[in-house]
Amino acid sequence: MPQKLIIDADPGIGDTLAIAVALADPDLDLIALTAVGGCVSPTQGGRNMHAIVEMLDPPKWPRIGVGHAGRLSRDAEESQLVPEWQQLHRNLNGPEGMGEWRPTAADLHHTKDAVKLMIELSRQYPNEIVLLTLGPLTNLELACDLDADFLSRLKGIVCLGGAILTPGDVTPGAEFNVFCDPTAARIVLRYPATKTLVPLDASQRAVLTFEQYDRLGLSETTAHGRMLQQLMPFALRAHHQHLGVEGMRLAEVTALASIARPAQFQRTTMSVDVEIEGELTRGMTVFDRRSNPAWRKNIDVLSDVDAQGVLDYLAEMLGSEGK
Repeated sequence: MPQKLIIDADPGIGDTLAIAVALADPDLDLIALTAVGGCVSPTQGGRNMHAIVEMLDPPKWPRIGVGHAGRLSRDAEESQLVPEWQQLHRNLNGPEGMGEWRPTAADLHHTKDAVKLMIELSRQYPNEIVLLTLGPLTNLELACDLDADFLSRLKGIVCLGGAILTPGDVTPGAEFNVFCDPTAARIVLRYPATKTLVPLDASQRAVLTFEQYDRLGLSETTAHGRMLQQLMPFALRAHHQHLGVEGMRLAEVTALASIARPAQFQRTTMSVDVEIEGELTRGMTVFDRRSNPAWRKNIDVLSDVDAQGVLDYLAEMLGSEGK
């Protein structure tokens, strides 16, 4: 039976790619997409999700909910200024998150609240849903506020975020998804539920180069091909221009693959907390890595990734639509 899945995201080209793969994977039952503010606003994220689903037109459409912005994202929206920490992600994804693609999906009307949708589905399918977070953890914190048992009813939570030894991508110590709302991250990551963290140390290992993208052989005769041909060239150029990387890091697809192809990954049980006050370290994920740790272990962390396996999974799923 396919694994029931909810993806909570702030799409972004990387998130879009992961959503497209999840919709194509017959072993996954993507029952809902929920938008959170981070790379883009929650409203824009909801629009992007609607556009993705309309473009790909899967046999079973996931329900879509629009959620809330992380604390720092809300501050940025209210000031109407793009802070430096958010500008890089705008450069990599475009101002609306979809590169140069301007989807024609209808505007959102009578949208479902993402937090209420997640709670509703967790009650409908207790202990059956894996929740994959590709953005800040704001929606999950709010769901916990409304329903203290929400996270406990999930089969598992996989969070893309944080860093162990790799430097942060926003500050020297902080990764974007945690930095956007460190209070929410602290609450969720410390919660006693089955959780896996996909830190920068693991998520940056699989890279799609220009040559590998060309070898995917995406065809304009398929919906996946038409959409990704509008997104991926922009992403590849932007990663080269702004990061000096000859390819696009497949962080979001790696997080998805850890659910769909768990045998390709190794996990280490660790102790994690999040710094919420430090002037230089706010949003840093702190792990008790001492020889005699005093903290109780509270999370599984992806420690080893089969990068080629992630690329193979991407190619298999994107090639499946045309077969």
